[in-house]
Amino acid sequence: ATVEDSEAKEYGDEDDDDEEERSEEEVRSAEEEKEAKRAKLLSNYAKARIPKPPLAEANFMMKQLSDDDQAFMRRALLIGLERGGGSMGIGRTPNELARLAKGEGHRFTVRQIASAGMKDGSVTFPLGSVNVNVGARCRFFVRDGEFAKKEVEALWTGYKKKELEGTLLGGEDMSPPTACLVLPTLDRGAKLFGGKTGYESGMVSDYMSGIPSISGFFANGVLGKLDGTIAGTTSGSANDNMLHGSSSQYVVFRSKTKRPFYSPQKAKEEAANAAALKAEEENAEHQLAAEDEKRTLMSKNFGSDSNDDAETSAASAAAPRSDNGELIVRRREIHSGRAMSVSSVEWSVAEKTAKPTSVLEGYMWEKETQVDRLRERVPLANLLSQTKAAMMNPMGGKPRDWIGPVKRAAGDDGNFVIVPECKRMEPVSGSLRNRYDLSKLVKYLTAAGAPAISVNSDGVLFGGTMEDVTKAREASNAAAVAESLDSSDGDGVVAPPVLASDLLLYPYQLYKLYLAGADAVTLVVGALESKDLVYLTKIANTIQLQVVASVTSEVQINMLSKLGPGSVVAMVISNRDLETFDFDNSGEQALALLRSDALKSFREKNDVPILVEGRVGIVEAADGGDSVAYIQALKDAGAFGAIVGGGMATVNEEDVAGSIVSWSL
Repeated sequence: ATVEDSEAKEYGDEDDDDEEERSEEEVRSAEEEKEAKRAKLLSNYAKARIPKPPLAEANFMMKQLSDDDQAFMRRALLIGLERGGGSMGIGRTPNELARLAKGEGHRFTVRQIASAGMKDGSVTFPLGSVNVNVGARCRFFVRDGEFAKKEVEALWTGYKKKELEGTLLGGEDMSPPTACLVLPTLDRGAKLFGGKTGYESGMVSDYMSGIPSISGFFANGVLGKLDGTIAGTTSGSANDNMLHGSSSQYVVFRSKTKRPFYSPQKAKEEAANAAALKAEEENAEHQLAAEDEKRTLMSKNFGSDSNDDAETSAASAAAPRSDNGELIVRRREIHSGRAMSVSSVEWSVAEKTAKPTSVLEGYMWEKETQVDRLRERVPLANLLSQTKAAMMNPMGGKPRDWIGPVKRAAGDDGNFVIVPECKRMEPVSGSLRNRYDLSKLVKYLTAAGAPAISVNSDGVLFGGTMEDVTKAREASNAAAVAESLDSSDGDGVVAPPVLASDLLLYPYQLYKLYLAGADAVTLVVGALESKDLVYLTKIANTIQLQVVASVTSEVQINMLSKLGPGSVVAMVISNRDLETFDFDNSGEQALALLRSDALKSFREKNDVPILVEGRVGIVEAADGGDSVAYIQALKDAGAFGAIVGGGMATVNEEDVAGSIVSWSL
């Protein structure tokens, strides 16, 4: 066994030696092949370094190319000479397109060959075209349509780059381009660019949109500087005016006096846009007028029958009131009418349909009908589920503190705080603005530094929608971001929180406003019973909506005094008459409530701001003073601030900042 093992080892060693010899031979052959290639490259390089006539150099180079490239080179051969003989400091970037795109200009001036000497291999340029210096570098060029397209694009890219750099680096303040002439030679037509006509003028339109360009002046050559007069290009002998063949010249016109130019195309577009804008404005005005008429008729029908004569209307004008002077409002009758049946079909016929005795009562009936329609589309259970999901979503928008910014706006000096209100119309006076652009209005209010805003989302009397709350929140956020970016000191403004002003009768409406993005809601105390007021405030606080209560009488103030602490964050004393929904133009209603014992008792239990609304900024003081004097009277009576809607509509949108400052006493 020992002998066999040793013999096996000897045979195994011989096999290993054979494999090593073969691997060594393979390594030697690979190294020899590599060395042979290296020697060949060195030989070729040595031959290339030997000065040769241009034709001999071309023949030597053609041997390295494929058959297709050789045929292409024989068809049309051009020679480019390095500009300035290499002495002008131009970087030797191999890629001409990269140089042009950077705005560095051409490295070579391409020349046509007039004749060639077959005996000595020399070439002759056209007489007087160029003086060739000893040691000048040259490069062979061929004509190619695809490369010509890329060259035009790279040239314009470099032009725009140089123009932009000149502007940013404090160069010459040039006026904008007004026109461009495209002057190509005869051989740069549609055939060169693959059959596409107007390629170069189209490229001009791409890089200088709106600027008219004229092409078609085909010539035998063009005169000019190779890289034009772009700001920042090097001047000197290498960029003199000269005759160029197989080239295109672009002549860009500018106004020396920076006078605006007239463009027929631009004028036509502006006329079309102006006509479209005018038509849109007229359509918006017609829609607004129709909406105003509809809302006005609706408010007038509340409380009287249009078919009654004047005496009957006058007799029924006074709405019923309780012993304490409050309006008696009834809820809508949903089961009135006489039942009818035919076979299996049953329906009811309205007989002596109830009519509202006051605008508030009709307002409530319309609002109840509106809520019923919303419930048909989205049941209460589904809406409640959506609200719970939104409250649990960490990425969703949560209600913001509305009363906090209002309190901080008063400052240490106790300034009178102005809260702007956005609403389309009033039930009695109609539309407040020629065109109600909510997003634009909120943008101006945010830029003016409004601490908070109120948005009337009622669609029955005030022409609003719940989507207005969402639109106002998005517009205020966008305006705040824009103001912060434009601010030089980096402070900017804060997006004001949104108060949704509406007639709220059901929790369903609170859930809808929460999903719409409201931060606080208004409750009209005169439209609610005590139990409903308690219920709605609890629901609102549960879903983190702050409550602002609106009152018009001492009885309503006493109702608020019975609520628990923290139920409301502010009280709004209104100059509105709930029976007709018109305002007390004297403003005495709000002043009387500010001085009342009921408010004094309320303040002893609740430390909340007292705001005033209704003709603030319009009503003038009783002693002959102006609107500012009335605001001073409100402040002296103990008002913390005011919600201004109609008064804000009397000033231009650009002047809202000044009005807020003038009213903030």
